[in-house]
Amino acid sequence: MKYALYLCFLLLSSQVFSQTAQDKDDVTKACMGYIDGFYKGDTLKLKAVLSPKLHKFGFWKDAATGSYGKASYMSYQEALQYAQNVFEKKNFAKADAPKKVEILDLMDHIAAVKVTAWWGYDYILLSKQTGDWIIEEVLWQGPYKE
Repeated sequence: MKYALYLCFLLLSSQVFSQTAQDKDDVTKACMGYIDGFYKGDTLKLKAVLSPKLHKFGFWKDAATGSYGKASYMSYQEALQYAQNVFEKKNFAKADAPKKVEILDLMDHIAAVKVTAWWGYDYILLSKQTGDWIIEEVLWQGPYKE
C-alpha cells in the first residue's frame, strides 16, 4: 500500500513539474518574442505575444541633465508602429545587444518577468489565457547599464 501511494505521489509530482517546465519555456519564449519584435522590427512576433490592451510605460534618463523625465506611454498599436519603423528604417539592434529573461514568479495563470534589453530594464506581467502566455503590462526604465 505504501508503495502504491508513493508511486502515485511520484507520478503526480512529475506531471506538475513538467507542466511548470513547459510554462517556464513558454513564458521565456513570449518574452524573447517581445525582445526580438522590437530588435528586428517584427510586428508578427509582437502581435503573437502582446495583449491588445497592452499597458506599457516607463522612464528614460536624459543624458544631458542626468534626470528622468515624465513617464512615456506606449499602447499596443504604438508598439506595433515602433517595430514597423525599426523594420522600415533598418534600425535593428546590434548583434551583441543584451537579451536576458529572468522569471521572477510563475503561477498557473500569471507570471512576472524581468527583461534586460538594449534600452534598459522591463518588468513584465503576463497572463495565460486559452493556453498562451500574453504580455499584459510593462514597466520599464532606461538606459541599459552593464
